[in-house]
Amino acid sequence: MPSALEENAQSSSTVGNQVSPGTWTIDPVHSSITFSVRHLMVGRVRGRFGDFSGAITVPENGTPSVTATIAVGSVDTGNPDRDQHLRAPDIFGADEFPTATLASVGMHSTGQNDWVLIIDFTLRGITKRLPLAFSFLGVSAGMGHGEVAGFEGAIKLKRSDFGVLTDTPVLAGGGPMLGDTVDITVSLEAVKEPAAPTRSEGDAAPA
Repeated sequence: MPSALEENAQSSSTVGNQVSPGTWTIDPVHSSITFSVRHLMVGRVRGRFGDFSGAITVPENGTPSVTATIAVGSVDTGNPDRDQHLRAPDIFGADEFPTATLASVGMHSTGQNDWVLIIDFTLRGITKRLPLAFSFLGVSAGMGHGEVAGFEGAIKLKRSDFGVLTDTPVLAGGGPMLGDTVDITVSLEAVKEPAAPTRSEGDAAPA
């Protein structure tokens, strides 16, 4: 029986349409996690995280699961002074809470290759259940290191839900200096791990 992702995937001439059972490890070199937040009500501050890891586990039957860990201290907005401020206790609190984590609890299809992943997202020790919309882009044979599956996704969260800058300054003309809604975009390549060797009946059991 195919896994959930296999049932709705669309084939093409060069890209496969099935995420086969097994463990698929996120390739951070060919993946990205970026974010943006409204600034002064008229612009946006954008950034990325450079240090993250994760895996997608696809069972023979049933629903795939996703786990990921982000080192919040790896935040990069292109401004070292601002990045240092983002690591401070009133924002990410990187010393006390060095990682943000994600663990899926379910998923459902919204189209041929489109899905919503329900996740428990933890930041600053606070966990919220959120929907992450994503698209499955297919599977490539890769470059000799295993099959590669591609995904793109997006999620919105409120920083105030996680205790980030709860004392946001108010502008002279009214309105917050920094928006509450944070838009996060993920672009992932995941490489299938080799299957563990199976022991034949003739192999001796370990002592």
